Amino acid sequence: MRPLLGLVLITFRELWARKIVLGLFIISSLVLLAVTFALNLDVVEGSLAGIRLFGQEATPEDLAEGDTPPLTLNRVVIAVESVVAGAAYWIGILLALFASASLFPDLQSAGRVELLLSKPVSRTKALFGHVLGVWSAIAVLTLYLMGGVWIIMSLKTGVWNPRFLLSLLIVVGMFAVMYAAVMLMGVWTESTALGLIVSYGLIFVSMVLAAANQISPTLGPVGRPVFWGLYHMLPNFTEVTQIVSTLAEGNAVSSWYPFFSSLLFGGAAYAVTGYWFARRDF
Repeated sequence: MRPLLGLVLITFRELWARKIVLGLFIISSLVLLAVTFALNLDVVEGSLAGIRLFGQEATPEDLAEGDTPPLTLNRVVIAVESVVAGAAYWIGILLALFASASLFPDLQSAGRVELLLSKPVSRTKALFGHVLGVWSAIAVLTLYLMGGVWIIMSLKTGVWNPRFLLSLLIVVGMFAVMYAAVMLMGVWTESTALGLIVSYGLIFVSMVLAAANQISPTLGPVGRPVFWGLYHMLPNFTEVTQIVSTLAEGNAVSSWYPFFSSLLFGGAAYAVTGYWFARRDF
């Protein structure tokens, strides 16, 4: 247990020492400060009476357009939490992948991998410690941003949206899925660039697969099953965005399939990576 914990801590510290992760932490801190001090909500008897953002004041009626009803406290909270969740999902995961992509290839570099494997720890445990360390670092950063926004908005308004915290788990889970692709390319080629290209490429492909219902009718008898096969096999990163948004809005998710099918892809990729890593000749 102690060697595994040591591997987790080493990976955790290595990732947090990188400037990109430090930058994400600083940006997250600025977001929390902005939500705390720049956004002020005047609440009177549980209703929204006014909004002040960076010194500019407005009433709910001022922000209503046409036949749109005035803003309510719930709508403001949902809007802020939805923006934060969407940014954490797309921008956060893309930058987190960029920050962590070189960790696994570096782990396999000459000299370092021999030193690691000379310790009383199995290859499987070494790999698991690395993965757990990366997951932990990203989870802490995500919890800091999204958990902080949730607490601040809830305390300021009295509106508690517990489903928003589930979107936090989705963000961390989908990062883990996409990092599986990075590791699979890493154990195969030891290339950081290829790992990023493949992971970002899968995200781009998911944008196309998200329009499966519109695209598949235009395909022929051969292309249609191939297209749907890719839809079910590859991570549905784009479609999971809807799950994140739905949870941030405090609503029930109609279908979890895109998320769970993505987890299956990630699990398979980690399994292949582990099998390959255990049998490589270092």
